Amino acid sequence: MEYYYKDDHMGEFSLVDASEIKFNADSINKTCYKIIWAKEEDLSLGVDSIRILLKKEQLLFTTPLNELDLEVENKKVIIYSFNRSFYCIRDHDAEVSCNGFLFLGSSMPIIVDLTLKEEKSFNLLYDFFVEEFETVDHIQGEMLIVLLKRLLIKSVRIARKILPKEDMPQGKLDIIRKFNLLVETHFREKHKVSEYADILNISPKSLSNVFLRYYNQSPLKVISKRICLEGERLIRFSDKNMSEIAYSLGFNEASHFSKFFKKHTGKSPKQYKTDNSN
Repeated sequence: MEYYYKDDHMGEFSLVDASEIKFNADSINKTCYKIIWAKEEDLSLGVDSIRILLKKEQLLFTTPLNELDLEVENKKVIIYSFNRSFYCIRDHDAEVSCNGFLFLGSSMPIIVDLTLKEEKSFNLLYDFFVEEFETVDHIQGEMLIVLLKRLLIKSVRIARKILPKEDMPQGKLDIIRKFNLLVETHFREKHKVSEYADILNISPKSLSNVFLRYYNQSPLKVISKRICLEGERLIRFSDKNMSEIAYSLGFNEASHFSKFFKKHTGKSPKQYKTDNSN
């Protein structure tokens, strides 16, 4: 079962239930954010060529940056997808607070577990989605946006439970989210924690303390992982040589990038390319 909505502004939103069809992730617009829900059994899928086991009643969130490898047939998997023109999580950040938290562009995306109570709630919400997709009128798009916002808000509330400190003050979470978003925007030219701390108007030490207390990695680790992730993507999916890749990621010399990449991944760029060549 597949439902698809498109508005006059190139906004796209789709809902797929693969229980009675064959579905391939390549059919989804590459510019879409995606929410994958393994409803009745475990699901194996690839995100940026990394295999992930999504267990029963877990949801996974990916961005347009992620290369999604998913093919299922007659399996109870629900896939929601939407592009920025339909609902921009950046422009509506104050409403749902999911940007930089649920959606990061990382190869290890956020996965949330549903309790029995939450499962019932998400099933009910799914039924509402189906009802609205089948009701074609002048407010259909608005109704679908309302339901999408509800889905995202409920997911954020659940996702907070996986943080080291579930009761993290909203202000601290906002600092982490804003930092993640800044890294996503500037990781190619800004490699130091102090550069991001300046933008956030906070000292590097205070920023590091927030991550130490409320997150599972340091801000420097977040920056390094994002640079390496982009390096891996460019090595695997682009035609650029190592010098071009190094320069595009803010390194003056290919040797500097190679040293950095090996330090954080355990492999040189050349070895990584060899190991992942088809």
